[in-house]
Amino acid sequence: MAAACRPITGALSTPALASASTGTAGTLVPVSRDLRIGLLGAAAIAPSALIKPARLMPRVTVTAVAARDRQRAETFARKHGVPVVHADYEALLADPQVDAVYVPLPNGLHAEWTLKALEAGKHVLCEKPFAANRAEAERVADAADAAFERSGLVVMEAFHYRHHSLAERMRAIVAGGELGKLRHVEAEVCFPLPRLSDIRYDYALAGGATMDAGCYAVHVARLLGNGDPAVISARMLTLRKDPRIDRAMSAELEFPDGVTGRVRASMWSRRVLSIRARAVGSGGELSVTNFLMPQLYHRLTIRAPRGGGGRTVRHERVPRNPSSYACQLEAFAAAVLDGGPVLTSARDAVTNMGVLDSIYRASGLPLRGESKDQAAAG
Repeated sequence: MAAACRPITGALSTPALASASTGTAGTLVPVSRDLRIGLLGAAAIAPSALIKPARLMPRVTVTAVAARDRQRAETFARKHGVPVVHADYEALLADPQVDAVYVPLPNGLHAEWTLKALEAGKHVLCEKPFAANRAEAERVADAADAAFERSGLVVMEAFHYRHHSLAERMRAIVAGGELGKLRHVEAEVCFPLPRLSDIRYDYALAGGATMDAGCYAVHVARLLGNGDPAVISARMLTLRKDPRIDRAMSAELEFPDGVTGRVRASMWSRRVLSIRARAVGSGGELSVTNFLMPQLYHRLTIRAPRGGGGRTVRHERVPRNPSSYACQLEAFAAAVLDGGPVLTSARDAVTNMGVLDSIYRASGLPLRGESKDQAAAG
C-alpha cells in the first residue's frame, strides 16, 4: 500500500514529532500495537473513509461506535462488524480501549468534539471543514498544540485527496518548474445536492457550498499556488428559504508573487458536476480531472508549446489504488504510531478556514458559526 500513498513531502505538511508552535519534540502518548479507533457518529461517509480502509491495515482496528440514536449505532455496528456500541459520544471518549477517534459529524460540531476528544486524551482524525470559521479553528489548533506538547496527541483534518499519489504528482509538476513560472491556478468542486433539507444546507450546522465543497477547492488552489491567497472578490447563489446559505460560490484569488487564482464550489447550480484543477505557467499548463476521488477515475494532462509552433500534449495516470481514504488512514496511523508527518494539520486548517471566511466576507454572506462566536466572546 505504501508505494502508492507517497505524498510525504512538500507543501502543507507538518512533522508529527514537532510542535506546530515551538518546533520542539513531544512525548508520544502510549498506544497499543494496533491503533484502536472509535467512531463518533454513524455517518454515511464512515464506511468509505474508515471501515473499509481499516480492513486493509493490520495495525488499525475500528473498536467502537456511538451515535445520537443508539439503535442507529447498533445497526451500523452489526452491518460493519464494530464490536462495541456506546450509549453516547462521552462514553466512547471515556473508553480506555479507544486510542483515537474519527469525527464525521456535521460541520458545526467538528470543533466541539475535537476539543472534547483531546481533553479525553484521544488522537483525532476530523472531517473537513475543520471548524465553522477561522477563529474556531484557531482555538482547536491551540488545544491541539498543547495536547501534542503534553502527550503527543495527533490531530489531522480529513482532506483525503491530499494523501493520494495524484495530489503529490500535481504538486511536484508545479513546484518542480515543469510549467515554467507559475501564473494562474484554478480549482472547482461542483456536485448536485438537490435535497435542500440536507444538513449541508443548514446554517446552524455551518452549512453551505463553500464549507462542504469550497474547502476542497481552496485547499487544492493553495497546494498548487504554494502559498496562502488573498481573496479579491466573490460571488454567490443562495437558497431562497435561507439567504445566508450559499448553494454556489466563485471567488477570485491572488497569491504571493502575483499568481492569480479562481475557485468554484457548488451543491446546486447550472454547473452540475465538475471536479477539476488547473495550473498555468509560462511554459505549460496542467489540468487534472477528478483530483478528489482518483480511485474512481482521473486524468492528468500537461500541455506545453512546441518549437516551430503547435504544442505537445501528455497524459498521465497514477495508480488508482489504494484509495485516497486508505492513504489517509495509513498516514494517520503512521503519524500516531511512528511519528510520521501530518500533511493536513490543525494549523493548516486554520489557514484554510481563514480563506473560506474571506470568501464569505467578500460575497456579503455571514461567517458560519458567527453568532456562537459572538456569544462566547460576550
